Amino acid sequence: MARKFSRRSFLHNALAGGAAAGTANLTIMKDLYAQSSGPIVIGHHCELTGVFASWGYWHDKSARVAVDLINKQGGIAGRKVELATEDTESNPATGARKLRNLIQRSNAEFIIGSVHSGIMLSSLPIATELKTIYFSTGESSDVTGSKGTRYSFRTGADTYSIAASGVPWAYENLGKKWTMLFADYAWGQSTAAESKLIVEKLGGKVLASIPVPLDTKDFVPYLAQIPADTEVLLPAFIGPLAVAFYTQARSMGFDKKNIKMFSQSPSIEAISPQDIEGAAEGSYFFETFPRMLQAKDDAFHREHNKMVEVDDIHARETTSKRVMDKSHSWQAWEDLFAIKQAVETSGYKDRKDVEGVIQALEGMQMKNSLGHPQGDKLIRKEDHCGIIDCYISRVENGQLVVKKKIPKEELVKFMPVRFNLSTMPA
Repeated sequence: MARKFSRRSFLHNALAGGAAAGTANLTIMKDLYAQSSGPIVIGHHCELTGVFASWGYWHDKSARVAVDLINKQGGIAGRKVELATEDTESNPATGARKLRNLIQRSNAEFIIGSVHSGIMLSSLPIATELKTIYFSTGESSDVTGSKGTRYSFRTGADTYSIAASGVPWAYENLGKKWTMLFADYAWGQSTAAESKLIVEKLGGKVLASIPVPLDTKDFVPYLAQIPADTEVLLPAFIGPLAVAFYTQARSMGFDKKNIKMFSQSPSIEAISPQDIEGAAEGSYFFETFPRMLQAKDDAFHREHNKMVEVDDIHARETTSKRVMDKSHSWQAWEDLFAIKQAVETSGYKDRKDVEGVIQALEGMQMKNSLGHPQGDKLIRKEDHCGIIDCYISRVENGQLVVKKKIPKEELVKFMPVRFNLSTMPA
């Protein structure tokens, strides 16, 4: 007769990336810590208010649940983890000031960073000055590219890897003539630039790149600039701006034109296609963690959904029905486990040992587990980029349905190393 294991047994085994619950004999760790070393403080540079607040809610929740789980399993290297959180207010100047608070006042030894690209870029010089590892959760490629340092890392995708992963598929399946319509700030600019490079490398043509101010309410003047022979329109917007774009594009009849829409996950994050009354129906989106469980149906994905309280189809919070920013907030969870792995691998004790953690992160592989529910991945040594499996989804009957999985091995074919951060001083 098969031996039965508790859910806690499963959690302990799953965190190690081991076999499924019920297949191993486990010793449950007690909630005890090596108090002589004191707690490890990890800072969370989080958008609790402002334009990214709908995302920040999930990053905050994911980080808090993950820290609780880590502590229940014995902490990091036997030390309890304390999470110190500062609200960036979705503002670069405020975010930079709050980062100093985290490091200098809260004594945060590592930082889970902002999802706002402008804040990331303004904060990275501070993290580098203060010799503190900063995990970016946003997507501007500069953070692990031209403006990257030894201290900048990411487990997720950036605009470079997103273009390298998604654009070749869209080019072959949707069309060769593209137009970029994007929010005029760091992430939108980077999305348009990186996607243009891949389209042109493949032999296609970008007919127009149209920046849209962040305070835009009326999209008509910008939609009117889209060339008539556009085959693929890449819109890059977030939150209310994304909703305004899709609803106004539909009202202008773009859904009746022979134009395919291919966008990135930020344009649908924390938004249900059902809630915008079909305005995004038929549009394609790049995802890093599929919203629907069935696209990656395993015990780790199911347990992660349960722990952050979202359903398995729409990624809505079961207690409120708000929509998770699922292709981003998993990083707030996984970055903590990446830090745990690097600290324990390197033997880190205090700040003087940070270079050892950097070396452990460079090239570090992470296995599909409850600690890494998005799947197997690695942090590329040279540019500190997350190399991950990705997905192309389409809105069908109000749901994001995965049409294509892009394995990480395919991603790197279009993503050669451009910057070597591992040779920089720490």
